[in-house]
Amino acid sequence: MSQTQDNAAPAANPQAPARKRGLLILGGVVLLGAAAYGVHHWQVASHFENTDNAYVQANVVQITPQVGGTVLAIQADDTDFVKAGQPLVKLDPADARVALDRAEAQLAQTVREVRTLFANNAALKAQVALRDADIARANSDVTRAQDDVERRRPLLATGAVGKEEFNHAQSQLAAARSALAAAQSARVAAAEQLAANVALTDGSAVEDHPNVQRAAAQVREAYLAAQRTELLAPVDGYVARRSVQLGQRVQAGAPLMSVVSLGDTWVDANFKEGQLRKLRIGQPATLEADVYGSKVEYHGRVVGLGAGTGAAFSLLPAQNATGNWIKVVQRVPVRIALDPKEVQAHPLRVGLSMDVTVDVTQQDGKVLADAAKAPATVQTQVFDALDARADEEVKRIVATQLGKRVAASAGSQVASAAKGTAAVH
Repeated sequence: MSQTQDNAAPAANPQAPARKRGLLILGGVVLLGAAAYGVHHWQVASHFENTDNAYVQANVVQITPQVGGTVLAIQADDTDFVKAGQPLVKLDPADARVALDRAEAQLAQTVREVRTLFANNAALKAQVALRDADIARANSDVTRAQDDVERRRPLLATGAVGKEEFNHAQSQLAAARSALAAAQSARVAAAEQLAANVALTDGSAVEDHPNVQRAAAQVREAYLAAQRTELLAPVDGYVARRSVQLGQRVQAGAPLMSVVSLGDTWVDANFKEGQLRKLRIGQPATLEADVYGSKVEYHGRVVGLGAGTGAAFSLLPAQNATGNWIKVVQRVPVRIALDPKEVQAHPLRVGLSMDVTVDVTQQDGKVLADAAKAPATVQTQVFDALDARADEEVKRIVATQLGKRVAASAGSQVASAAKGTAAVH
């Protein structure tokens, strides 16, 4: 038995160095790989932050009516491209037209009433002048009657003038004085009436009178309501989520459809809170969309970091101060602006997934924006013309009632065409 063991021992010894050498080689490979990974992380990976929790965003404009009405026409459907100012939905304008006609008639009547107030000023001034003439005539009569009495008074003692004649002269003097008092009272009444009328018209013209301005405001309100029966696209974009149907009775503020402006898209990349320490505004980013794959690469830059985590602004925020608690890594949305030319060449859709890699080599940027942007980064001029047309309509009515001739401007012609179109429909 011992002899067998002695013979086996020398046979096992040659394998030990080979095994040891293999382990050393494996260890060397592991160390070399770890060193290579460390160098790569130090030189390359540590300069980038990546996330696939990123989605395309764009301005989604909800189309809602400003007045209620019955839908007569739908002029755009889902996936259609519409230009700013293009009609989308038309509501029944009958009620709005009736209200506008009533407001216009009220404005015309008000202008005529105010014209009468201004015209009364001249008539009341003439009344005051007439009363002044009456006072002057009454003063003359009093003076003449006083002279008659004074002439007859010394003659009464001598009998040259009878008692009856003297009493008659005194009666005429009393009547003249009464007439003078009446003329003076009438003059005061005429002056007060003139002052009251001047108070209603002083410091303004017919066009600027408060009554005319109030009636004009009602015309503008009714005119805008009539124009708003036609819903226009506020921006260029694609129609989505159309829910309105023909004949439907819609209320003001009810969502009818949406217009998505795909020409101005950005990406909200939700980075983990541990990745934010190196993120700065202005850092470059490269992005890949799942819809195109790795063959299409987008370029952008960080334009803003969210002021709170997604959980903080959720509909039901987490209540971590109650019950059992498990720490969950939070994410903060980081806004990345895209190159418009690349987006135009390869259009994106709202909600598409993106893979975002941000180059964090530059660390001189800011973590949060410290300067406000321009007052209006997004705006539309589609509705600016409505106010101008309403003002022109008011001026036309006022000028007509004042007897003035006003040349029809382009806005008035457009308004007239709109009225004709509404009447046809």
